[in-house]
Amino acid sequence: MSSLPDRPPYESYAAIMGAFAGLLAAAGSLGRLLDRDPQCQTTLDLVVLGAATFKTARTLARDEVTSFIRQPFVRGEAHAGEGEGPVEGGMTQAIGELVTCTRCVGTWAAAGLTSTQILAPRFGRMLTWSLAAAAASDFLQAGFSALRAKANELDEQTG
Repeated sequence: MSSLPDRPPYESYAAIMGAFAGLLAAAGSLGRLLDRDPQCQTTLDLVVLGAATFKTARTLARDEVTSFIRQPFVRGEAHAGEGEGPVEGGMTQAIGELVTCTRCVGTWAAAGLTSTQILAPRFGRMLTWSLAAAAASDFLQAGFSALRAKANELDEQTG
């Protein structure tokens, strides 16, 4: 049985979506005022943005280093990101659901990184490429660990 209230906090969801749309519109308007052209993005930029968004979302929703962001919005202690449930009720619950869901916070991360690339291109590109490189490093580390574990397993079977 779920410990969340019977009725989700729809008003809070609407406020969060309104804030998302408003911030995105403000970034777009500011980009237009600054004469930035978002159409200059390439397929490679999209791939890098995807990797950077993945890394940002995983860091925000799962890493210990960002547990202080999640702490006010989850039951118990925010620490490693796994099994952290949102507190009950209203805006706090809605934000808790947002910051513990990699797909949910990933949408915000993608919008933030994209806006940064348009509004402050040098910084935005450096930030996005750094996060993408960190995501690639995570994948390589995971792959290396899996290969090492398999090699150890095979050594034990033959040894």
